[in-house]
Amino acid sequence: MSVEPEAPQPERGWPVPPVDGWTADDLDTLPNLPPHTELIDGSLVFVSTQRLFHARAISFIEWKLMSLAPEDYEVVPQFTIDIDGQNRLEPDVIVVEAETVDGHAQSRLPASSVLLAVEVVSPESISRDRETKPLKYARAGIPHYWRVENDEGRAVVYVFEREPATGQYVPTGIFHDRLKVSVPFPVDLDLTEITPRRSRRG
Repeated sequence: MSVEPEAPQPERGWPVPPVDGWTADDLDTLPNLPPHTELIDGSLVFVSTQRLFHARAISFIEWKLMSLAPEDYEVVPQFTIDIDGQNRLEPDVIVVEAETVDGHAQSRLPASSVLLAVEVVSPESISRDRETKPLKYARAGIPHYWRVENDEGRAVVYVFEREPATGQYVPTGIFHDRLKVSVPFPVDLDLTEITPRRSRRG
């Protein structure tokens, strides 16, 4: 009888992956992981220190969407979603079907329940947010994806919609000072509110 090799013990506090990589379930059991750790293709991804633009953009989008979303949707910030067994990603904001949110102990949501995933780009996440994540979100069937970028302190939002025939995202707009869309529900946002008041006066 063959015995599966066990993962090496962590050295210096860093988890050493098993031979076949980590699984989505491992994120719930691995000790001492930094906040907002993601799993991409079986590898753990640690995020860098959050910058002010990133924090303001997440907070703004979360609260605005929460005020606009229909009652059968929930808006959740920085919460992991299951893409598949080796990919458990954490968008900065998601809009999900309310029926899938079932309790305070919940640690993840299925990608099939997500209508919109929003990523706010940081300097260290550019390639993930522009290339890796949208590819995986589209393959998981998430209909809408927004990418928020920092253009010298001002927010620019790139909006994508999943094309059902190809299963890929197609761009539907680039928004600078104002974001106005009709899907997944009507949204009209003044993006200049993300910029600190002092910077706006300047």
